[in-house]
Amino acid sequence: MSLSAVIVDDEQLARDELAYLLKNAGDVDIVAQGKNGLEAVNLIKEHNPDLVFLDVQMPGLDGFGVIKKLLDKRVPLPKIVFATAFDQYAVKAFEVNAVDYLLKPFDKKRVAQSLQKARAQQENENTPAEKIESLVRMLESQKPQTSKILIRAMGRMLLVDQKEICYASIEDGVISVVTAGANGIEGHSNCRTLEELLDSLDPNLFWRAHRSFLVNINRIREVVPWFKSSYQLRMDDKKQTEIPVSRAQTRRLRELFGL
Repeated sequence: MSLSAVIVDDEQLARDELAYLLKNAGDVDIVAQGKNGLEAVNLIKEHNPDLVFLDVQMPGLDGFGVIKKLLDKRVPLPKIVFATAFDQYAVKAFEVNAVDYLLKPFDKKRVAQSLQKARAQQENENTPAEKIESLVRMLESQKPQTSKILIRAMGRMLLVDQKEICYASIEDGVISVVTAGANGIEGHSNCRTLEELLDSLDPNLFWRAHRSFLVNINRIREVVPWFKSSYQLRMDDKKQTEIPVSRAQTRRLRELFGL
């Protein structure tokens, strides 16, 4: 019986290699490929595949974040095979939770074994969604949280501490990131959407004040009353940029600062 499959990996070469191995294994129909976590969520919802080969380590929304989003949205989980270069602790966690994984670089024999496992589970109608959820929670608790964000500025790729970011904005599909202080810099993020960028930031620090703006709560210099009970935020960057608060977020602003 043919299996429908989706491949998600941020590296083109990895996607090509895995697609080649799957096609040679036979009885696998690759219905779509994605290169980031947001695409993964959309492709799984759209195609409802039997099997997803999901890269764990992707910028923005990683493989674990994809699973969490699917669980939050109550999307039925397909069978998941995680592709990873993780350490032995992570591999042990995969094995304990009976969730399949592939170590990079991919091995022809190991890919065939993953397909065999997927077919066996399909015949038994055994989708261990609760085990995948348990695995994700376990590994998320162990995963080191990076405090650095990559931005491109002045022809260089700079690693900026999240705490130094003042705000981020999107215009014509390009995300600008501005750091705080008189010597702050402005650069661009590789993320495609503000949602993707927000997924890589500390949720206790950053807030989506407007559909076009993310702000660091600790870098708000002043809350400025505006027209018809609305507000603007004067930020702690060298231009003291004023950012609108959408009407939908006004209540959240009042909760944050007790207005």
